[in-house]
Amino acid sequence: MAKKRTKKTNAMRLLDTEHIDYRIETYDISDGLIDGISVAKKCGEDPKNVYKTLVTQGHSGELYVFVVPVAAELDLKKAAVSVGEKKIEMIHVKDIEKYTGYVRGGCSPVGMKKAYPTIIDASAEAMDHIAVSGGKKGTQIILLPADLLKAAHGSYHHIVKSE
Repeated sequence: MAKKRTKKTNAMRLLDTEHIDYRIETYDISDGLIDGISVAKKCGEDPKNVYKTLVTQGHSGELYVFVVPVAAELDLKKAAVSVGEKKIEMIHVKDIEKYTGYVRGGCSPVGMKKAYPTIIDASAEAMDHIAVSGGKKGTQIILLPADLLKAAHGSYHHIVKSE
């Protein structure tokens, strides 16, 4: 049986252009479960290796992208400090596509309409691989944390709430 080909997303095209190795993992979205923990289970990944992409806006009006483990919560104060803002807040869900070109549940930190400052939680640095959205619902990209950092032109900071 021939393997179904996945249509390339902006994220995949950018990784290809940068000659970055990655693996695509697809999962069923028909049950409506697209939260990070469900996605990790569907892809057979430890939730500690699966990261979500959050888009925020600073007090200055600038947009910032934060990449954190799916089971963790972004600490808005730590996040603001990491980008030199007094305060940041999440953008409205309805605005995700307008700013990024991606939809909720399919927002990749790579290949957005515009390159926003991107901060990846420092926990990723210790992982042998991480999974992030592939740029559409039902698709994950698995790659080395250092490769994600390079592709997103990001930096590492401790940005999640302490347990």
